Amino acid sequence: MRTTLTIDDDLARALKRRAQETGRSFKSLVNEALRAGLEETASQPVRRPYRLESVAMGQVTAGLDMDKALLLAGRLEDEELARKMELRK
Repeated sequence: MRTTLTIDDDLARALKRRAQETGRSFKSLVNEALRAGLEETASQPVRRPYRLESVAMGQVTAGLDMDKALLLAGRLEDEELARKMELRK
C-alpha cells in the first residue's frame, strides 16, 4: 500500500543513516520500525486498576483533632526534631 507520512526531520535523518550503514532501503527500515512498535504496544500486559484496601488504625488519642492532620503532622515532626537535637548534646 502506498501512503504519505510526515516524519520528523531528526527521525528521517536517523533512518537514512541507518539505511546507508546497513545497506537496506529506507522503506524497509520504516516498515520494520513500525512493526516493532506495533508488536511492542500489543505485547504490553493489560493493567488492572489500582485498589487500596482500607485498614483500621486503632482508636483516636484523646485531645487530638484528626480534622487538622497537617497541624498534627507538623507537631509530630517538630517533636521528633527536638528529640534528635537533644540526643546530640
